Amino acid sequence: MASTLSLLAAIPAVAEVDIAQKDSTWFTDAQAALTAREAVTNNTNRARNVILFVADGNSIGTQYATRLWVGQKAGGLGDDHVLPQEKFPYSALVKTYTTNGQTPDSAPTASALNTGIKSRNGTINIDDAGAYDSCDAAATAGLTTFAEIVSDMGKSVGIVSTARLTHATPAAVYARTANRDWEDDTKLPEGCAQKDIAAQMVDAIEAGTVDLALGGGRANFLPAGITDDEGTEGRRVDNRNLVDEITAKGWQYVWNDQTFADADPAQPILGLFEGSHMQYEEDRTDEPSLAEMTEKAITSLSQNGDGYYLMVEAGRVDHANHDGNLHRAVTDGAAFAEAIEKAVSMVDQEETLIVVTADHGHVLEFNGYCGRGTPITGLCYNVDDEGPEHSEDLAMALDGKPYSVASYLNGAGSILHQEEGSNDYTGTREVLTQEQATDPDFLQQALLPLPSETHSAVDVAVMAQGPWAHLFGGVIEQNLIFHVMYKAITAGDASAAGMDADTSADMADGAEAGEAMTDGSEAETANDGDKMDPDAPTSASESHDAATGETNGSN
Repeated sequence: MASTLSLLAAIPAVAEVDIAQKDSTWFTDAQAALTAREAVTNNTNRARNVILFVADGNSIGTQYATRLWVGQKAGGLGDDHVLPQEKFPYSALVKTYTTNGQTPDSAPTASALNTGIKSRNGTINIDDAGAYDSCDAAATAGLTTFAEIVSDMGKSVGIVSTARLTHATPAAVYARTANRDWEDDTKLPEGCAQKDIAAQMVDAIEAGTVDLALGGGRANFLPAGITDDEGTEGRRVDNRNLVDEITAKGWQYVWNDQTFADADPAQPILGLFEGSHMQYEEDRTDEPSLAEMTEKAITSLSQNGDGYYLMVEAGRVDHANHDGNLHRAVTDGAAFAEAIEKAVSMVDQEETLIVVTADHGHVLEFNGYCGRGTPITGLCYNVDDEGPEHSEDLAMALDGKPYSVASYLNGAGSILHQEEGSNDYTGTREVLTQEQATDPDFLQQALLPLPSETHSAVDVAVMAQGPWAHLFGGVIEQNLIFHVMYKAITAGDASAAGMDADTSADMADGAEAGEAMTDGSEAETANDGDKMDPDAPTSASESHDAATGETNGSN
């Protein structure tokens, strides 16, 4: 009798309730999605290639807005659209704080992705043993980069960015600097041992740790007094023409759509498409899109049978958020999604780890109870009680005025304006029309008056597919992303398992590698010794609080 009861207890119970909603499309779609998830298996191959996609400043809110923007432009309501990276099977939330910043800037966050440790705001690939603004930090506290590790394995390294190639995120692939604003030699302290970031790219090319670079920032590579093909004057005061130095090493130089299209992917390519940052996607003319640059980079780097590491940055998502201009944030976000889709279509997913993330977030938030299909960059329409799409009635605040779907907590769109007194700020919200709010140049209404909208400390997302992508899950520290990439390229290598003691020591000892980033000989001391601007900010946080998009800011 007891054995019979035990047998009956072992038989799983079968639900006999008739599920009323079982024929609903929502129900059947969810069941299909569940079946697809059950079929996903962990890929434990060694990765031949790693592609790291970083949308600078792409907060979860910004990605949400991009999803709706793309979906609505495709004729849908937007909410149910799925971006290419959102189809990846593995994801996690990422904590972006730094060793001294609850809210980070892009320098230490990019460093975390490329070195596997956290560091302080304002510095790139420098351990905290090296001081901010210290000319010796690169030599004494420099960190080993992922690019150096993979190039030592025989792999190629490529950088693609819509920002300046000397800006924080792309610079973290190849440079070490105690101040992220030392993009060219004009801001280096007099007699500084560290080279500027642009000069460090030349060294990285010479060392074989950069094999392709496409982005903006041409002025940082040209001497003052030299005017480029688009009429922009160079910035360097050391009289070095870094473009000429790089092409002398056998590289091709491209600067517009035509020269880019003509470039031979079998040869190294330097692309500098603007004097400063590349154009927003909304305004882009005579320069390649992020997807086109990604395609060229993969085609070029794939010439190496040992594989490659490619970092692709949508740098201007960040800048549009700083400007308080959601339209350009989502149009650049859409271009980022197209680049991811292009990469996915070109690679063997069994041997290529693709990681998509952001370095930090922004203070973008969403208002009201808007009906579905409400234009994501426009004013909020009320919910229609009878149907899926919004009503035609604009939602109103207590001041009797309509409000936008999205707002920034601070920034140039503040409704508060300075009156006669230095601390006298007053204001009221403008009565907006849908036409005004959906204009590409519209700045979302904000509260705190600041010249540039700030970053947020809130977690960002990481999404991944390919070898060892299953290691992403839950809530992780940002520097773990490096370690997953390292695991993927060394899987099966007993000497690399668990980051062996010798490797750990090498990575902690950045001094030897950092020596290449200082002026090691009199022939290399090209800095004219320009002194720092006496009015320049004295701390990393002050520097980036004061920054605006066209100079060294938009962090």
